[in-house]
Amino acid sequence: MSQLLQDFAGRSAESRGDAAALVLGEERLTYGELDQLSDRLAAQIVDAGCQPGDRVAILMSKRPLALVAMQAIMKAGCVYVPIDAESPAARAALIVGAAEPALLLAAPEAATLLDGLAESSTLPPVWSIETAPVEGERVRSERARGEWDLDAAPPGVRVSSDAPVYLLFTSGSTGQPKGVTITHHNVIAFTEWFVKQFDSRAGERVSGHPPYHFDLSTLDIYTAFAAGAELHIVPPALSLDPHRLAAWIRDSELNRWNSVPSVIAYMTKFKVVAENDFPTLERLMWCGEVLPTPILIEWMRKLPHVRFSNLYGPTEATVVSSWYDVPEVPASETDAVPIGRVVDDEELLILDEELRPLPVGEVGEICIAGVGLSPGYWGDPERTAAAFPPDPRSDDGSRIYRTGDLGFLGEDGLFHYRGRADSQVKSRGYRIELGEIESALRSLEEIQECAVVGLDGDAFEGVSICAAFVGDEEVELPGLRRRLGELLPSYMLPVRWIQLDELPMNLNGKVDKLVLREKFLAAAKQRVGVR
Repeated sequence: MSQLLQDFAGRSAESRGDAAALVLGEERLTYGELDQLSDRLAAQIVDAGCQPGDRVAILMSKRPLALVAMQAIMKAGCVYVPIDAESPAARAALIVGAAEPALLLAAPEAATLLDGLAESSTLPPVWSIETAPVEGERVRSERARGEWDLDAAPPGVRVSSDAPVYLLFTSGSTGQPKGVTITHHNVIAFTEWFVKQFDSRAGERVSGHPPYHFDLSTLDIYTAFAAGAELHIVPPALSLDPHRLAAWIRDSELNRWNSVPSVIAYMTKFKVVAENDFPTLERLMWCGEVLPTPILIEWMRKLPHVRFSNLYGPTEATVVSSWYDVPEVPASETDAVPIGRVVDDEELLILDEELRPLPVGEVGEICIAGVGLSPGYWGDPERTAAAFPPDPRSDDGSRIYRTGDLGFLGEDGLFHYRGRADSQVKSRGYRIELGEIESALRSLEEIQECAVVGLDGDAFEGVSICAAFVGDEEVELPGLRRRLGELLPSYMLPVRWIQLDELPMNLNGKVDKLVLREKFLAAAKQRVGVR
């Protein structure tokens, strides 16, 4: 019988049933409880008529019950689709429309979003789940299907390891989010490599910082379940308070921290990390964007007992495709940290525009081949074909993924990242297509023309999203921001704005974004024009 992703937690339940699996403040679930609760919910999902391969959407914040739901959906043979509970209803409706879920599992914190979704789209049956059940407690919903059956047996549904296990929707340049399809086998291969490479162990206390609609959370969840570790869920509110976040790391006695670099930079900015702080911490990892070297130097000097690891990889190649353990404090603040060596059974290729290999030291597009590659974008064969072309080295039907990242292979055998080749930026670890922001802006009636650019900020800000527009007379920015916030999640909203009489154009008749960047830089220096 092939191994499936839910089996990691299942095996830990067999060997460590009474050990903590999930921790959020005073709320704890053991591996045994996680296994039993997900069995019961899986049985209900099957009884409701969901078939193997059906999508089931999850609208919940970061909490143990969301992970119970993920396990249950997999046990029912279905595909889970996590949706940001704080997402604007218009964007969530696009995801629901694309995924076509057979069922939607929601928590009370998603009530406002559900109301908005009901107005803008046709919803599948909705189950509102408030707490882990006690005897006789119903799945609370006006359309509830039965009760939590304390004696329910697992449904026993088994699908192929090549079957989809989840869809994660990322930003799309046309304004339509892209649903990246990931299989059981994709995540299992990555998880087994990670547990072996980083010596994950039973009882290890690891952080769960990223939200569940962000692929970096996959690393935290399934490497913890595979090792029988404790996943300590970071309360979302702490990300806004660096002092409380640092205190939480100490009080939780974490052994491993994993996040996007902007969280590390935020704690650095407010000087919340002391010399020899976090005494139980053994490894600090980051992924999703570049961690500025000055910040890395400061952390490595303050925490000499911690090992630091840079991880690199896109959602389409299952979280991580390369890794680099930083051996010592960088000698200079200008030294770039490599993205390192390739994960087992994957390849990084440096190719030119014609997908021809480039020699060592020459910058080209980073392309990925191997076991982590997604089958493609859900229901979008055209985008899939463009992003996953045939591997130019063979004619056996294998594919590569074009990341759009630029990089090179060094003489030292390490890969190095050098930025983006397209209109995509990364902010707070999120991959953002500037075209999606432009599409949303153009839909607002007061906007005639617009263009969005990304500017490298200081070590703490990272990439700043900047919007230039031509509008009807003098546009009131607070109202513009509010209306745009009804279409896009907060992490995609521009932080700098400029209204122009006309957008600058280049000789080819296209918006000259180089000139726009210069305008934003000049305005920032003069504190004029940017609002």
